[in-house]
Amino acid sequence: MGSDTLIQKDNTTRVRKVLLYTLLLNASVATAKIIYGYLTDSIAMTSDGFHSFFDGISNIIGLIGIWIASHPPDEKHPYGHRKYETIFTIIIAIMIFATCFQILRKVYLSFLEDHKTIVTQTSFAVMLMTMGVNIFVMLYESKKGRQLGSEFLIADAMHTKSDIFVSIGVIMSLVLTKTGYHLADAIAGIIIAFFIAKMGYEILKEASDILVDSMCIDTSAVEFVVNNIDGVKGCHDIRTRGTVHATYLDLHILVDSKLSTETAHEIADTVEEKIKNEFPSVIDIIVHIEPELVQHQGLSTKVLK
Repeated sequence: MGSDTLIQKDNTTRVRKVLLYTLLLNASVATAKIIYGYLTDSIAMTSDGFHSFFDGISNIIGLIGIWIASHPPDEKHPYGHRKYETIFTIIIAIMIFATCFQILRKVYLSFLEDHKTIVTQTSFAVMLMTMGVNIFVMLYESKKGRQLGSEFLIADAMHTKSDIFVSIGVIMSLVLTKTGYHLADAIAGIIIAFFIAKMGYEILKEASDILVDSMCIDTSAVEFVVNNIDGVKGCHDIRTRGTVHATYLDLHILVDSKLSTETAHEIADTVEEKIKNEFPSVIDIIVHIEPELVQHQGLSTKVLK
C-alpha cells in the first residue's frame, strides 16, 4: 500500500471521528430542544429541535457516504457504490418534507385552538446552552475541515452556522411570547419550517443532479490544464458526472498524427496524472486519443485508451 493511500485512509478515519463527535453533539442538542419544546408546547423550540435533528442526519449521510466510498468497485458495480448514498439522501429529503408538514399542521391547529406557549427561565437556558454547543460544533468542524482538507466538514460547519441564527430567532420569539405576543411562537415555527424545507430542497436537488449525471466541475478549467500539457494539440468533448467529491471524467485529446501509439498513450497518461493533481475530486478518467490530422479531415477514427 503506497504512502498516498495510507495518508488518504488516515484522513478518512479522522473525518469519520469528527463526524461521530458532531453527531453526538447534534443529537444532544436536538433531544433537549424537542423534549422541552413538547413539555412547554413551544412550536418554535420543537421545530428548531427537528432542525438540529436533521443536522445530525447530515452527519449520518457523511458517515454512510465515507463507508460506501470505501467499498471498491466489483463485477456488478464497476463504477462503485456511491449512488446508494444518493438513494439514502433522497429518503432523508422526503423525511424532511414530512416534518415540515407536521410543523405547519401544528401551527395551523395552534391558530384554531388559541395556542399558548409556556415560557420559563429553563426555556432560555436550554436555548442558550444548545446554541453554545452549535457554536462549538461550527468552530470545531471548520478547523478540522481545513486541517484534513474535507469539503464536507467545512460545508457542514457552514450549515451549523445557519442553525445558530435560527436559534437566535427562537430566543427572540420566546421573549415576545413572554411579553404577551403569543402569535410569535407560531410565526417562528412557520419561519423555521421554511428553513427546514429549504434544506430538504437543496438535498433533493443535489441528489437529483447526481442521478441525472449533471456536470460536476468546470470543464473550461479542465480544458485550460490539458491544453498546456506538452504534446496535446487540443481537447474537446469534456464530460463529467458523479459528485463534487467523487467525479468521473472523460475527454478527447488531439495529438500529432505521426506519433506512435506508445507515445500517444504516454501523453494520455500525463493528461490523467495532471488532471488528478489539479482536481483531486476526479477519481476516474477516460482519455480518447485522436490524431490531429484525422480530426481536421472530419474522420472519426479514434484510439480508446
